[in-house]
Amino acid sequence: MRLRFPFTPLQIKQDGITKLVVLPLYPQFSISTSGSSLRLLESIFREDEYLVNMQHTVIPSWYQREGYIKAMASLIEGELKKFKDPDKVMIFFSAHGVPLAYVEQAGDPYKAEMEECVDLIMEELEKRQITNAYTLAYQSRVGPVEWLKPYTDETIVDLGQKGVKSLLAVPISFVSEHIETLEEIDVEYKELALKSGIVEWGRVPALGCEPTFISDLADAVIESLPYVGAMAVSNLEARQSLVPLGSVEELLAAYDTKRAELPPPVTVWEWGWTKSAETWNGRAAMLAVLALLVLEVTTGEGFLHQWGILPLFH
Repeated sequence: MRLRFPFTPLQIKQDGITKLVVLPLYPQFSISTSGSSLRLLESIFREDEYLVNMQHTVIPSWYQREGYIKAMASLIEGELKKFKDPDKVMIFFSAHGVPLAYVEQAGDPYKAEMEECVDLIMEELEKRQITNAYTLAYQSRVGPVEWLKPYTDETIVDLGQKGVKSLLAVPISFVSEHIETLEEIDVEYKELALKSGIVEWGRVPALGCEPTFISDLADAVIESLPYVGAMAVSNLEARQSLVPLGSVEELLAAYDTKRAELPPPVTVWEWGWTKSAETWNGRAAMLAVLALLVLEVTTGEGFLHQWGILPLFH
C-alpha cells in the first residue's frame, strides 16, 4: 500500500496493519528528503499507542539495485536513438541539489550515493556498447547558501561554450514527473541550452510505472520482510544484495551520527504578505509606537498630549 503524510497513521489503523516495510521513493538517501520523512514517521510512532510497538524496517536507499539501474539504462538507450548521431550525444545527469553543509557538516551520504548511482548506470550502458560522454550536475538550488556543485544551469552554459551540440538530460533523482522535470528541465533548461549553442536537446522521462522498475521495488520489499523488527546490519555502507535495513532510529543514527541541527535551505528575505514579513512589520510597528511614547513623555508635546490622552505638563 502507498502511504502519504499526514494520513499515514489513520490508514495503518484502518487497515489493521501490524508490520511495515518503509520504502521512501527517493533512490538516493539524503537527510533532507528520506531523512526528514523518516524522522516525521518516527515521531508519529512514538506518540501513538497503536504505532509505538509497530514492527517495521526501512529501505533507506535503493539506487544500486539491478532492476532500477537497468530501467534507467533502458530509458537512456531509448532516448539516444532519437538523435541524428546518438554516439555524439552528451548524457547529462541532473540531480536535485542539497545545501553543501548537509554533506560537509552533517555527513549526508547523498553526494556519494548519487555519484555511485551514475557510475552504475554508465557501467550498464557500456555493457550495451554505449560509451557516450557524460556529466553530473545539481539543480533546484534556492537562497544564498552554497549548494552542491556543479550547478545544472552553469554546466549547460559551459557545455555549449565548449562546443557540445547534442545533450540528453537525465533527471536522475526523480522517479515521477513534476514541476522540476516538466518546467525546470523541459522549459527553463531547454531554453538555456538552445541559447548556449546546444542544437539538439532531449530528456529521459521519469521512471513512473516502468515495469522493470516497479517489479524491482516489489522485490526489494519482499526481500526485506524477514528483517521486519530486526536490528540494523552493523555496516550500513556495505553494498550487499539486500539493501541496508533497520529501525528508523538506528538508521538515522548511523547516517547522521551527530544529530546536529542543519541550516535551513532557504535563508533569503521574503517579500510580500508572508509570515516572515508579517513578523518583521509587527516588530517595526511596535518600535515606532514605543519611540513615539518616549518622545511624548520626555518632551510633553505631541499628538497624545494635544488629544488629551496624556496629561499636559511643562
